[in-house]
Amino acid sequence: MVRLDAVEAVDGELLLWLRPRVRHRWRCPHCGLRRPGYDAGRVRRWRTLDFGRSKGFVCARVPRVACPEHGVVMAAVPWARHAARHTRAFEDLAAWCAVEMSGSAASRLLRCSWRTIGAIVARVAADRRAGADDLDGLRRIGIDEISYRRHHRYLLVVVDHDRRRLVHAVDGANKTTLGAFFDLLGPARAARLTHVSADGAPWLSEVVTRRAPQAILCGDPFHVVRWAMEALDEVRRQTWNEVRRRGRRGRPATGEGKRLKDSRWALWKNPDSLTERERARLDYLAATHPRLHRAWALKEGLRCVFTHRGEPAVAALKDWLRWAQRCQLPAFVRLAQRVRGFWDPIIATLHHGLTNALVESINTKIRLIARRAFGFHNVQALIALAQLSLGGNRPQLPT
Repeated sequence: MVRLDAVEAVDGELLLWLRPRVRHRWRCPHCGLRRPGYDAGRVRRWRTLDFGRSKGFVCARVPRVACPEHGVVMAAVPWARHAARHTRAFEDLAAWCAVEMSGSAASRLLRCSWRTIGAIVARVAADRRAGADDLDGLRRIGIDEISYRRHHRYLLVVVDHDRRRLVHAVDGANKTTLGAFFDLLGPARAARLTHVSADGAPWLSEVVTRRAPQAILCGDPFHVVRWAMEALDEVRRQTWNEVRRRGRRGRPATGEGKRLKDSRWALWKNPDSLTERERARLDYLAATHPRLHRAWALKEGLRCVFTHRGEPAVAALKDWLRWAQRCQLPAFVRLAQRVRGFWDPIIATLHHGLTNALVESINTKIRLIARRAFGFHNVQALIALAQLSLGGNRPQLPT
């Protein structure tokens, strides 16, 4: 593929003079076809892997070719991507470092700037996506949004449940960006979707119902249980305020307010994760504040519904709704009405067992990527690194 003409050592740099073999010369970098030469070009050099303490560079005279379709462009070379200043080996190593460590650490290791690392990641991610269509073969997908910056900046994330990987991410989570995803998917592939898991966002359900009406929309149990935890916290705050009003000068009764404050984590945690001390706090609440203990029991009852599947789970959910309607806790009465409004997706989840747990896991990894880089100045760099790490094209160490 290439021929080594000479090796030079100049000022601590090792220069490798290469020349493509005949069959790899005069090719357009876009279409890959041989084209007539335009001129002799000029000498170019690319940063390659280091040799000990010496920086390595590949040097070659690259002509320009006249492509009828793409115009006059630099001829392609086998060792580097088009418009890149680094060899493929260097870029593959930089992409692996960016996935495995922070951008600052990768830039120090490779002796280049962190902006260079970001550009390399975007180029490698685009090159890996060019060979395959991530949206092909989708049957069951999960859709969610994730905040990546303050002031309500969000990414729209789409995950393939069957292949368990990220297939689409775009800046902005709204009807427009979700509609653009279905435009990329196309009517034929959208008609093959069988299940879509999502949270209870009305705009998301509206777009999915319109663009893929045959797909079964499954609600996420995590969000439903979180609604119950919010209702439980509202009851706890009301109980604390009642205790405060009974105290002197607006303060809680001696020790009572602190007990309620310290019981917050005991109320939130699952029963099998409670310590002996937290179990004692729940027993104390059952004896002194039955309304708050009833709210905790309602939360646990709703959580237990999603541990079953099929008709038994549906029957348990109906029993829970009847219990919540007559519990005399306004927060849980409203929660029961909210669950009834989200009835069809919840029932689909209980029957098919499809949740957004995989999507939430990928969202957590995207947050870790952003945190490890201490933020991104360009959201496209974050998207490229997320697709490279979580999109099934994770780079391997080039050894």
